[in-house]
Amino acid sequence: MSDLRDLYQEVIIDHGRRPRNLRRLEDATHRADGYNPLCGDRLTLYVKTSGGVVEDICFEGSGCAISTASSSMLTELLKGKREEEARAILAAFVSLVTAPLDDDRVPPELGKLAVFAGVKEFPSRVKCATLAWHTLEAALDGREGEASTE
Repeated sequence: MSDLRDLYQEVIIDHGRRPRNLRRLEDATHRADGYNPLCGDRLTLYVKTSGGVVEDICFEGSGCAISTASSSMLTELLKGKREEEARAILAAFVSLVTAPLDDDRVPPELGKLAVFAGVKEFPSRVKCATLAWHTLEAALDGREGEASTE
């Protein structure tokens, strides 16, 4: 368990300090804003799909290290995935950080996102970790307004 915590800290720090895909996407086909009132995290998520495939995905905003790292890792993992795969990964991630794991195994499709499994021990941080994912769902669904963790 200590190794997973060390990896968690390393990955969060890396993506928090050097987020990937932190930029605006002018030709996005989907866009949504997200807000975590508990922590003050804000982001805009941009998604460009073609033929049901996520061709590009990026974000802008500011937030804590966990929120930024989760957003960064979301964009890395979902680029090139079919929309159905992206939605399945979204559901698996939210379950990972909110529901107890019966057998302590992480779904393989989550890859490096497994490091977020420990977030469920800190309920206030779950909202930070899931903000980008709630915002992704709002973007893909074409929902108006701001996605929230509340």
